[in-house]
Amino acid sequence: MSLHPTLQPYADAWTHSIEAISEMVQSLVEGEWNRRTPCPGWSVRDIVSHVIGVDCEMLGDPRPIHALPRDLFHVTTEHQRYTEMQVDVRRHHTAPEMTAELEYTVIRRNRQLRNESRDPGTLVRGPLGTEVTLEHSYRARAFDVWVHEQDLRAALGRPGNLDSPGAYVTRDVLLEALPKVVAHDANAPRSSAIVFDVHGPVEFLRTVRVDIQGRGTVETAPALGPAAALTLDWETYVRLACGRVGPEAVADRVKTEGDQELAAAILRHFAVTP
Repeated sequence: MSLHPTLQPYADAWTHSIEAISEMVQSLVEGEWNRRTPCPGWSVRDIVSHVIGVDCEMLGDPRPIHALPRDLFHVTTEHQRYTEMQVDVRRHHTAPEMTAELEYTVIRRNRQLRNESRDPGTLVRGPLGTEVTLEHSYRARAFDVWVHEQDLRAALGRPGNLDSPGAYVTRDVLLEALPKVVAHDANAPRSSAIVFDVHGPVEFLRTVRVDIQGRGTVETAPALGPAAALTLDWETYVRLACGRVGPEAVADRVKTEGDQELAAAILRHFAVTP
């Protein structure tokens, strides 16, 4: 059996990013594994540990039994505690141990993908004991691994792959979050429209319309006379939406027009990753 066509793009995106990560870390010396990344509280080693841990869970491996230290400042929610377990348990692993486990995990996951015959709607294990569809799981995995590939590239000074298959999965995932950011979190006026004009390796123009009930939807059609318009490059969009930087740090890379208070509120709530 071959992978379901719905799942194939996510599998391809994951493969592209995981191979890039594996190639990047293969030649790192011990000290480089401790470099800080844009992901709050995580080093290069921590990012790779997270990638390994989540893929092991997708393989059905049991989660580690491990007590987290109490002084991890970046761990404040139950979701973060759940995620941190796979990271902290590997914090003292050596560079050879890290690369060997990553390679072995990738081999196992590739075998799993080759043999995957389940329907995209099949329920599988998700975070915190939840159940999600197989399609949701694959999509989230492609998104997560691409974002962390970019974290590693930033930490190691190796930019690239901003327009790889994972970038387009990430675009779609982040766009789905925009209506809540605009209509609910930033409390945009009812019967209004806000335009997002993104340029760079991944380009798109989207309008979030807020209806009379206060519900937001994303449209591809441009709006005439929007309440606010935000223009920014793709890399900045990703960094803001994934909580890697705050609006103040990239103020020179974001152009806003129209209602400045509304634009500022949208940017304050732009981060949507846990």
